[in-house]
Amino acid sequence: MKEGISYVGLDVHKAFIQVALLLPERDEALQWRVPNEPAKVSGLVRKLQRSCPGHVELCYEAGPCGYALSRRLNGVKRFRCQVIAPSLIPRKPGDRVKTDRRDARKLAAFLRSGLLTEVRPPSPEDEARRDLCRRRSSIQTDLKAAKHRLSKFLLRNGRVFRGTKTNWTEKHFQWLRSQRFEDANAQFVFDDMLWAVDSLTQRLGLVDERIAEISTDEALVEPVALLQCFKGVAVVTAVSVVVELYSFERFDSPRGLTAFIGLVPSEHSSSGKPNRGGITKAGNGRLRRLLVEAAHNCVRSAHTGKHLAKRREGQPPWAVALAEKAQLRARKRYLRLTARGKLHNVAVVAVAREMAGFLWAMLMEHHLRKQEAHA
Repeated sequence: MKEGISYVGLDVHKAFIQVALLLPERDEALQWRVPNEPAKVSGLVRKLQRSCPGHVELCYEAGPCGYALSRRLNGVKRFRCQVIAPSLIPRKPGDRVKTDRRDARKLAAFLRSGLLTEVRPPSPEDEARRDLCRRRSSIQTDLKAAKHRLSKFLLRNGRVFRGTKTNWTEKHFQWLRSQRFEDANAQFVFDDMLWAVDSLTQRLGLVDERIAEISTDEALVEPVALLQCFKGVAVVTAVSVVVELYSFERFDSPRGLTAFIGLVPSEHSSSGKPNRGGITKAGNGRLRRLLVEAAHNCVRSAHTGKHLAKRREGQPPWAVALAEKAQLRARKRYLRLTARGKLHNVAVVAVAREMAGFLWAMLMEHHLRKQEAHA
């Protein structure tokens, strides 16, 4: 007799793991709780091995506990652990009771029914690279807030810089360092705010240097160089795109990638009447922001500047041709949409959606050519 499959739902928290086990040919779940500690997790593995005669399918929601548990469970014989997208778990509108036991039981039942969507976990190396790029984004946010506080503090005290049209240039920093206040407390606050801006600027520079270093890694050097053929995509953006996608082959088409980024229109159609709204903003928000920033650069003009020309030096002709096609199409689409009365930001987002398709085409073409070369 063929052994059946057991399904296990795990509601994972920092302190404990709620377990729900559905054995073959049984509808009632066995439930218990174990502390989320390495020794206790090992005990859980042994208990499941004794209780489950055949293959064991496990799952838990993606969250702050990361992928360490799934990597450990996937290393056990007969075990397969999936990390599930929380936003795609089916939910009943009338179900107003939520407990850890119910969540674990639902995960096990939905896993057995095939109603869950798995998240593709990154490798430890890919996750470390992604954390580096996300750290840069966090420092950028902190730096923007620090600059805002400093500028508003000066404005409240009647100090306005008029040396250049833009702030935070070298001339502006020279002016900042020359400012003095009669009140000791005001001077202390100003010095502390200026120190925060200088410190975050230096930290951002260190992270940028590290990102430039990893761009020469064997796994990143070719895709990063190819993506830099696009206008508005320099080394930091290119590395961030590659590490955020980390296995773009899971997207069968550009539509899948744009949906993952959240650049597709939302829709609520019924009775044959289409009703579409703004973009869904689902999925990877960091990647969406990077593409929108690149699109802002693309729509300004179709001109190829010296920096872009330098990045394209030594790249395959097919890659440069694809990037030029994207550049011309982005500008043309932006002009066509704005001529129809679309707002600037709406047109830029539409261009970002098309750019995502071109990025997918570039990476997929490189992947196919690499496979042919190794065949």
